[in-house]
Amino acid sequence: MATDPRIRWRRNLHVMRRVLASERLAWFVAGMAAAAVAIGVGELVGALLGGTSIIAAIGAVVISLQPPGGKDLMVALFGTNDKVALEVLVASGGLLVGGVLGLVARRDVRGGIAGFVAFGIVAFWLLIGDPLNTTSAAIFVVLAAVGAGVVTLNWLTGSLARAATQPTAIAGRASLSRRAFLVVGGTFVAVGGVLAVIGRYLSGQLGTGAPVGPAVPVPSPGETVAPVPAAADFSAEPGLERLSPIVVPNADFYRIDTRLSTPRIDSATWSVRVHGMVEREVVLNYQQLLAMPLVERYVTIACVSNDVGGSLVGNAKWTGVSLNSVLESAGVKSGATQLVGRSFDGWTAGFPTEHLAGAGSEAMIALLMNGEPLPAQHGFPARLIVPGLFGYVSATKWLTEIELTTLEAFDAYWVPLGWAKEGPILTQSRIDVPVGNGFVTPGSFTVAGVAWAPTRGISRVEVRLDDGSWQQAVLSQPLSNYAWVQWKLPLDLAAGAHTLTVRATDGTGETQPETRTAVAPDGARGWHSVSFRAG
Repeated sequence: MATDPRIRWRRNLHVMRRVLASERLAWFVAGMAAAAVAIGVGELVGALLGGTSIIAAIGAVVISLQPPGGKDLMVALFGTNDKVALEVLVASGGLLVGGVLGLVARRDVRGGIAGFVAFGIVAFWLLIGDPLNTTSAAIFVVLAAVGAGVVTLNWLTGSLARAATQPTAIAGRASLSRRAFLVVGGTFVAVGGVLAVIGRYLSGQLGTGAPVGPAVPVPSPGETVAPVPAAADFSAEPGLERLSPIVVPNADFYRIDTRLSTPRIDSATWSVRVHGMVEREVVLNYQQLLAMPLVERYVTIACVSNDVGGSLVGNAKWTGVSLNSVLESAGVKSGATQLVGRSFDGWTAGFPTEHLAGAGSEAMIALLMNGEPLPAQHGFPARLIVPGLFGYVSATKWLTEIELTTLEAFDAYWVPLGWAKEGPILTQSRIDVPVGNGFVTPGSFTVAGVAWAPTRGISRVEVRLDDGSWQQAVLSQPLSNYAWVQWKLPLDLAAGAHTLTVRATDGTGETQPETRTAVAPDGARGWHSVSFRAG
């Protein structure tokens, strides 16, 4: 029985659409593969040269253009992995652009190549905008990335073009060829991804290496702190291994900033400039700072994004030069109500100068962290440490400028994005032992955690088991009013599910409020609770 011509025509049209869609997919994959190789090679070369990668440069633009609430959304979705998520989003966007260029190359391969070259020009412009990048390093990164992308695109699209001109008697053979090509394209995407991951890993390792610049002997501080006494640290006691140490090691200290790559600044060429509303401008290099009287202080710093019970807080022994002594040498003019710290890349933090006359009088330009030169990821060669203030208004890393101005004249980086102009660290407490949703042995069990209220100190920590009464915990010996304390409390736990809640009272007699609030605009409030099971 003869097939209806209309049915045959519809079938042919359907087959043509499927072939066309399959062909477009192949060209799209070719472009994605070329982009993946370009990104991977660019990341690897950038890491080997010690400069900023293309992903980091694009990510920096995204961060600078973020709308108010953008940071909150990223942290809410990805937590401390927000930077990794941004890098993945940037790379994914690059793959999509590459796919589009693959479709352009289907009509004319020169159009696809021109797209990669245009991408290289934009990347070069972004790379040289980073103060740590040299022009030669940016050129090498862009040439390597664009060259790898163009070569891959030429080879893959050439294979597609040759396949399209070769007649195939068996329809299945053409389909198999397309499937094979997709496998090859996917392999190129995977290779590019592996190269990019290696490059990002190497870039991250740069921040853990030795400081850049000649080794400079550090004189002994004129004002030192005593070694940590046993009564100040409960974390060595049996069963309290999960309790945060009273002094957090550098490798475990939290890191929060807007950088996707770790700056590597040469101490031999670095300096900090004090200017603005001062009698005389002062410029100090690294050796000049080290030659000034050094002081040691135990100071707890915290990020305003730290949620109730969060880990974006830590205590360290900081060594540096008194900030007030540096300001005295410059002569601060009357009327200067704000101190602005600027990082090497222009990032800013600002706080009221009156804080330095009171609770924050021990603020310093820190050069050492726990007795070692500042790690690169924590601000080498120098950073500001201001007791009692959240980092977003005070803790400028990779410090290059200190400007004296007025509160009305300037809003620092985070203020236009919806965060409060002033950011005092709130009285907070956290449960470390037991862990949330964990299991413990019924009977005698010691719960423990930390509490902090820098510049005010902690006078009391209370713990409540389930709906019972509040019990006062034992506090560790305070290292200073600027540092957190540990707390512990032995309890007798019956088998079953339990909820533990903690609250702290600072040295002024103020107890942290029960009601939970969001971190924006000036820090999270509320009591920390964990649920766990005994048995």
